[in-house]
Amino acid sequence: MSGEQIITVFGSSRPSDSDADYAEARELGRCLAKNGFAVCSGGYGGVMEAASRGAKEACGKTYGVTAEFFGRKANQWIDMEVKKKSWEERLFELIRRADGFVACKGGTGTLVELAVVWEMLNKSVMTGKPFAVLGDFWQPVLERVREVEQGPRASTGSRVWGEANGTLVHTAATPEDAARYLAMALKKGK
Repeated sequence: MSGEQIITVFGSSRPSDSDADYAEARELGRCLAKNGFAVCSGGYGGVMEAASRGAKEACGKTYGVTAEFFGRKANQWIDMEVKKKSWEERLFELIRRADGFVACKGGTGTLVELAVVWEMLNKSVMTGKPFAVLGDFWQPVLERVREVEQGPRASTGSRVWGEANGTLVHTAATPEDAARYLAMALKKGK
C-alpha cells in the first residue's frame, strides 16, 4: 500500500452488468484508475464489481475487503482480497485503507458506510480524507442531516463539529467529477 493512494467505493451489490448503476460505477473505476488511484471495495457484486472492473480495464489496482459473515467469494476483478470475519471489521478496514471515498447509489449497507465515514469526518476522528457521493441519490439524506449539523444549535458547548464549519461530503454529478474532486482534494492535502 505504500506510495499508492486508495479510494474506497461504496455501493449496492444488486446492479447487474446491464444496469445503468453498474455502468456508472464501472466508469467511476476507470476514472479513478486513470487518475492514478487504486480502487478498494467490498469485493462482491454490483457496484463493487463494476468499480473494480472499470479500474482493471484502465490498468489500475484493486482491493476487495470481504467478510466471512457474507459467505461469498470476491469478484474476479479483485487483485488483492483482504478477508475479515464480521461485517463491522470489514467496514472499518474499508475505511482504514482509504485515502478518500465515493458513495454510489445503494441500500442500507451503503447508508451505514456513508454515515460512519461522514460521522468520523464530522467528529475529526479522521481528517484529510475527501468524500464524494456520486449523483443526486443521497442528496435528500445529506440535506436533512445538514439541517441539524449546520443549524442554530450546531455547536456542543464550545465545540463546533466539522459539518458546521463547511461541507464534508461533496456531491459529484459524474464519475469524472468524482475522480477530479478526489484528485484535487488529495493534492491540496484536504
